[in-house]
Amino acid sequence: LSLLVTPVMSSPCCGFLAQYTHHHLVAFLLTFFSYVLLHASRKTFSNVKVSISAQWTPSVQNASSPAFSPGETWEENNLFADSDEATLFLGVLDTIFLFSYAVGLYMSGVIGDRMNLRYVLSFGLCGSAIVEFVFGTLTEWLQFYNIYLYCGLWVLNGLLQSAVWPCVVAVMGNWFGKSGRGFVFGLWSACASVGNILGAFLASSVLKYGYEYAFLVTSVLQFAGGVVVFFGLLTSPKEVGEYWAHSETVEGSEEVCDGGYYTIQQGNEELRETPKAIGFCQAFCLPGVLPYSLAYACLKLVNYSFFFWLPFYLSRNFGWKEAQADRLSVWYDVGGIIGGTIQGLISDCMGKRAPVLAVSLLLAMGALVGYSHSPPDQVVNAALLATTGFFIGGPSNMISSAISADLGRQEALRGSQEALATVTGIVDGTGSIGAAAGQYLVSLIESKLGWMCVFYFFIVMTGGSIVFILPLILTEIRAMWRDRQARTHQL
Repeated sequence: LSLLVTPVMSSPCCGFLAQYTHHHLVAFLLTFFSYVLLHASRKTFSNVKVSISAQWTPSVQNASSPAFSPGETWEENNLFADSDEATLFLGVLDTIFLFSYAVGLYMSGVIGDRMNLRYVLSFGLCGSAIVEFVFGTLTEWLQFYNIYLYCGLWVLNGLLQSAVWPCVVAVMGNWFGKSGRGFVFGLWSACASVGNILGAFLASSVLKYGYEYAFLVTSVLQFAGGVVVFFGLLTSPKEVGEYWAHSETVEGSEEVCDGGYYTIQQGNEELRETPKAIGFCQAFCLPGVLPYSLAYACLKLVNYSFFFWLPFYLSRNFGWKEAQADRLSVWYDVGGIIGGTIQGLISDCMGKRAPVLAVSLLLAMGALVGYSHSPPDQVVNAALLATTGFFIGGPSNMISSAISADLGRQEALRGSQEALATVTGIVDGTGSIGAAAGQYLVSLIESKLGWMCVFYFFIVMTGGSIVFILPLILTEIRAMWRDRQARTHQL
């Protein structure tokens, strides 16, 4: 039988959304909410740090134990002599998690390009949910507290969670072409921030019953999400008999609007061979991968420091209740959602991403200075938080999603090799190494020098992000200038 190819895509003039079907919407929503649930459970740990610290230290204000607990109970719970030691250990746990997460990202990206993305994604979601349940809920129910157990569980949790991000970005890259990718991925990358918001509200809602119930609620939801993904996710258009036509990757082919697809009725011959997965070292050497990875290491350090320490900072520095601090911290994520979407749309209109990042990061340094001097007023603090999130969370979302997808689908691969999950793992893994080192440094700097020096540290790291992508910024600005001159001459 001959191969029948029926175009089902509207012309570009019919509108941006005309190129997408309900399959695109399902892939968008399932990957979006799977990462929302993962980040909601991850956010729980940062939202209950004050309660955990109180449980691990002998204090008359320890509300997790009955008022007249026997002395033996105090000894069992007394992991640390005071709250400063407990705070330092919480920073160590953050560092352990992020280092194992980073190592896992390097491996899971390679695995994702070689195995079914749905299986890897579901395994990461369900496995991580079980570990978090044991860490936060089961140990509290059994009244079993052990430093080495906590460290081991958090290493395992980091490895399991690392399977999720490269897979969801790869699935999105399979379904959505380069045209409009900045806007689509900017909107989609809000999944982390939405997860943070959901996690903050879930934790604050059940915190009065004990921090173990915050872990219980989010881990159950995450496990359920993994089951839904396993049975409902289609990882690429090929699974529904559609061939995704990437004009950016097929050299010499007739140019087709990115995002379009063709319905395929196959006879006895295959349309094309499955792309061969690229090697790890080859992916690292692709143009732009190393600069963006190093820039993301600095930026993710700052972004994840807000993620892990913001509720703790608000509670300790301003004296607000833990539930109030949890709810106030969501404004940083609201700013990140808006920033990622708007900046992605601007980068689509410009056709360049690095200049947009540079401007946003420069303004982020000013926003950090402003927030470090925030008065103890919740309304003003929320406004400054949203502004800071806009200029830090926005670029962070863009590098980890749209730019990673661009790098994994670039012309150097010529459509013959599969690299999207591997490149995403490299970028996010390098970023996580920077974030891991940063979490311990934050707790150390805060304990020795105070929070103001922590903000100075954030400003320096944000500037480092600009330095690493400076050659790319200059290259793209020169290209924009040449294009403008060419258009001027044509007129």
